Amino acid sequence: MGEHGGSFVAVRRISQGLERSSACHTSSGSAAWIGRGLSCVCAQRQESDERGSFELTPLQEECLQRLQSRIEVTYDSSRPEHQEALRALWNAAFPDEELRGLISEQWKEMGWQGKDPSTDFRGGGFISLENLLFFAKTFPKSFQDLLRKQDGNRAMWEYPFAVAGVNITFMLIQMLDLQAVKPRTLMGATFLKLLSENEHAFDLLYCITFKLMDQQWLAMHASYMDFNSVMKSTRLQLERELVPEDITRLEDMPSFRLLAR
Repeated sequence: MGEHGGSFVAVRRISQGLERSSACHTSSGSAAWIGRGLSCVCAQRQESDERGSFELTPLQEECLQRLQSRIEVTYDSSRPEHQEALRALWNAAFPDEELRGLISEQWKEMGWQGKDPSTDFRGGGFISLENLLFFAKTFPKSFQDLLRKQDGNRAMWEYPFAVAGVNITFMLIQMLDLQAVKPRTLMGATFLKLLSENEHAFDLLYCITFKLMDQQWLAMHASYMDFNSVMKSTRLQLERELVPEDITRLEDMPSFRLLAR
């Protein structure tokens, strides 16, 4: 529990930020963070979203099954490949600082809730780590800007970067209804068309969403207690941008321009 209540860690922003030594084509006022067995209420699918079932092409079905296989993988701290992915994330985030261990107080500097990041993966699974690593490698400038809270007039109490990332993974899985056999919403069906054209569509949409969430955070002059409201606003904006017929790839989304390589 933080000193202000709630099962999450709020990050107090210092004015200068985090200074370092150097394959298929709840409501406002409370924060529910993934990582302590809580649901991200902003991501719960509403009954009004139901629009029947959409048929898939064989390619789309294959792509969905591959993505679902990724979603089903839980983070396992005993697996060497999972350990390596976690180390790779640290090295991408803080290339000039040696990691002292997979369990270390250092992880709090990235916005994990404690010294063992594995406890925060419950809501997002291993794919949430893959998402963060993809973001760090594909859009390093945007990743660093968000990690170090370098853009805009920030709040004194900021959202914890890494835990927010796990929440975004969870929100996207729920929003796109990716655990269903077939998409039951127009949003899910639209995304599967994009996924069939780009095997990295989920990871790319994650990057767009993270950057969009931070933009919404700044626009709303939010502090950590407003996180769910920011996520709801982010989801609404994603829904507006994904559904238009002229969106044939994620790069066509207006919010894609927020990403800097």
